[in-house]
Amino acid sequence: MLTPAHIAALQTISRLAAKEPGLVWALTGSTSFALQGMDVQAHDIDIQTDEASAYKLGALLKEYITEPVRFWGTEKMRSHFGRFQIGGAEVEIMGDIEKRLLDGRWQEAPGLGALTRYVDFEGMRLPVLSLRYEAEAYRTMGRTARAEEIEQYVKGEVAL
Repeated sequence: MLTPAHIAALQTISRLAAKEPGLVWALTGSTSFALQGMDVQAHDIDIQTDEASAYKLGALLKEYITEPVRFWGTEKMRSHFGRFQIGGAEVEIMGDIEKRLLDGRWQEAPGLGALTRYVDFEGMRLPVLSLRYEAEAYRTMGRTARAEEIEQYVKGEVAL
């Protein structure tokens, strides 16, 4: 479920992203799940990009910045990360996101092109990461309950 604040923020992001041809981006997390029909409440708006697009999108959203895009990470994840506040919605950009594997190596950032689907919503055509990929990513992060919820939805075991 998306709030009016989420919808307004998505309209702003979509409008500004259209000004930058070749920008690589896709919605992920709860907003993406809601846009793809899952019965979840969207929290923030998470956007995955490649490294260059993280900085380009950050520049397009400069008037909404709360944390500039920079390379940042934790023990489990690292990316070119920035945070923005668009109206009442928090937006996070993660460029070339890498996740630490169980053996300690870093998983290479995924190529988003093959993982991206498009959803038509409120007059916008929004890029979202495929739910199959999302389930795999959550499993890699050790968030198996969320991975299983997504997998059940994809299999049609959860009612729309």
